[in-house]
Amino acid sequence: MSGEENRSLKGKTLFITGASRGIGKEIALRAARDGANVVIAAKTVRPHPKLPGTIETAAREIEAAGGRALACATDIRFEEQVEAAVSKAVETFGGIDILVNNASAISLTGTLETPMKRFDLMHGVNTRGTFLCSKICLPHLMRAENPHILNISPPLNLAPKWFAPHAAYTLAKYGMSLCVLGMAEEFRDKGVAVNALWPRTIIATAAVQNLLGGEEAMKRCRKPEIMADAAHAILTRNSRECTGQFLIDEEVLRQEGESDLDRYAVSPGAPPRLDFFLE
Repeated sequence: MSGEENRSLKGKTLFITGASRGIGKEIALRAARDGANVVIAAKTVRPHPKLPGTIETAAREIEAAGGRALACATDIRFEEQVEAAVSKAVETFGGIDILVNNASAISLTGTLETPMKRFDLMHGVNTRGTFLCSKICLPHLMRAENPHILNISPPLNLAPKWFAPHAAYTLAKYGMSLCVLGMAEEFRDKGVAVNALWPRTIIATAAVQNLLGGEEAMKRCRKPEIMADAAHAILTRNSRECTGQFLIDEEVLRQEGESDLDRYAVSPGAPPRLDFFLE
């Protein structure tokens, strides 16, 4: 790309894990408004009792927003399912330009309260799933014009207070961030950007509402659109000039000249609640 960056994702193909709802879906919709192709790699084929949206409903929303959608029922813990989804994406759209590792499992439980089945789920989805999707997409990304991998994961903060209450979750989430640290350097010469994006404040999603409980907690959240706008800004930057960074949504938007962050608030004026792993 030239110094004058093309700030549109028109015609680009994004492979987004967990894109049937929440932050992943908002990133997909923001790209769709540019005219992007979006691969929805997610598990939800039938409606979930507590979580809205399926891969098919997300696909319809993406197409209504102006994009092209490919819904792929994918459990990213399984290599053959990821390989099949990536193959279908390349067959349908001719390649992959961007991978967004958004899918994540969470359990804020202490060591004694964490069943190993839940430990394995978090590590299988968060760390292993991120590594696996990156590994399978990278041969295609290395052929793209401005390739990006973006992990929805936090900056690496080794303060014990972020491990003591929920060591299993923190280990799994930091595994995603460690993938950024390693892969950004490994693929720097290939021109593939690998970055992390994390919200300054808790984001209002159905999963968070189930976790935090109650409308009062949600009032101090921001809408997922803030993460979508920040992701769009990162994914349209020159991949050779923006890699190996642990980025925070509001800082990215301030760099873009956005000063009115209150428009992302669920309840404008309410003090936002700081997200995990941030001081």
